Amino acid sequence: MKKTIIVIFVLAVTTIAHAATITLKVNNVRKQTVTGFGAACCDGAMKPYGTDTRPVTLLYDPQYKICLNIMRAEISPSHNGTDGASWGSTYNWQGGVPSAKIVKKFGGIVFGTPWSPPGDFKTNGTAQGGNSDDQGNKKGKLRTDCYSKFFPWLNDYLKYMKSKGVQVDAVSIQNEPDWWVSYSGCLYDPQDLVKLVKENAHMLDRETYNGVKLISGESLGFTQNYTDPLMKDTTCRKHIDIVAGHLYGHAPLTYMKQSAILATKYGKEVWMTEHSVTDNIDHLPNWHEQLIFAEELNECMLAGCTGYIYWYMRAHWAFVGTGETKYNVGTMKNTKNKLLPRAYVMSHFSRNVTGSTRLTTSRDKTSGEGAAAEYSAYIKGDSLIVMAIDTTKNAHDLQITLPFNVKSGVHLKSTGNETDSLCQEKPIDIAESTNVVKVEMPARSLNTYIFMIDQGSTAIKEQELTEDDGPVVYYDLYGRRQDNPKGLCIEKRADGSSRKVYIHR
Repeated sequence: MKKTIIVIFVLAVTTIAHAATITLKVNNVRKQTVTGFGAACCDGAMKPYGTDTRPVTLLYDPQYKICLNIMRAEISPSHNGTDGASWGSTYNWQGGVPSAKIVKKFGGIVFGTPWSPPGDFKTNGTAQGGNSDDQGNKKGKLRTDCYSKFFPWLNDYLKYMKSKGVQVDAVSIQNEPDWWVSYSGCLYDPQDLVKLVKENAHMLDRETYNGVKLISGESLGFTQNYTDPLMKDTTCRKHIDIVAGHLYGHAPLTYMKQSAILATKYGKEVWMTEHSVTDNIDHLPNWHEQLIFAEELNECMLAGCTGYIYWYMRAHWAFVGTGETKYNVGTMKNTKNKLLPRAYVMSHFSRNVTGSTRLTTSRDKTSGEGAAAEYSAYIKGDSLIVMAIDTTKNAHDLQITLPFNVKSGVHLKSTGNETDSLCQEKPIDIAESTNVVKVEMPARSLNTYIFMIDQGSTAIKEQELTEDDGPVVYYDLYGRRQDNPKGLCIEKRADGSSRKVYIHR
């Protein structure tokens, strides 16, 4: 059986002259496993909502090579799925069904997020958040006497979707519970969410709805005051499966990274469930702005993210064009229902990183916003994956030291110059089995390097342990860590010694 290593790098440069070689070491120290990548199918930029499924087909059907696998749908404040909000909206639960069916057809994940529960559950009597003149600044919160109605209402949504042929995989408690809005919204203090979950989450009907998962409230900036209390409470922790939040106002390696600490400790997934990068511009994003988006993806992975879900699928600053010509720039066209460059940037991650486990590197970024160069690495079955983003003006060679010997590889690159596709592919020439490979990083480029591991490698000797690994760790003969070892394995000890052992189970 052949084993492959994938390495992904992102770099931005403006000249063709090569600067000094950059060195990078990939360690076989394993972090989070990545569930996937996705986008939202909600009212708004997706109009006409529920009837045009071309965007979701382009993004989730593998033949188009973007390969998203998570879709976020809005749970509108209906009681039975047939009526909309009580303050002028016409959308309902049916709106997300057609696109959700396509996502499920291709094996994807569908989750629902309420912007507001039904208006009659709230203190201001409407689905609207309350931050508007006609509300007199009356904040819309879930009434305490309606806490017991909340999870049965989510069950009604799950029942409706199932009746339409969609098995919903997860439901969230609230979109941005910390943001007081004039549109559909509901405010919760952190202690409100703890009380709601602790006393009522047992009513979520997981048995009927295929073990549906519960997502925490998705705060505006992924703040710890909304995530940590749920993780610190033993009852809440039992009910919450996914800790989620957004990135507005805070880079991934700040609040999100901190929120991931307790979530990871207790075995929870960490999802970034909404952000739009450079969404307020009056033109199609240029290539530099696309690389900034790639940096955000990369930093989310370094922060411990297991799922990244962008905002709208279709918008001039998103993945599929809207047809609004006012956003066109030169030869860059916002053609309706045609894939935009940002979709191809996303594909480097969604095609290759989904299902992988992150590895540490010698150049992992640990804090702050986008830097001149960024890196990350992953292993996926027979593949190892590494990312690098460089926003300087010079092309570079990159010398990578890998934890396994490799004998072949492929280079996927995007430079922003291709007219038909923003992802080109070419083989990497490797003369003989080695664990040190030099590759090119073209100017202003996003690169994915995929390497095949040589089965005959003795790379198991390169396994690195940390204090969290304990005194003994086991690997199979291909160097893959075994949490439940069986059969012939390599036993690696903290003192650096290793031996072959046979374990009976």
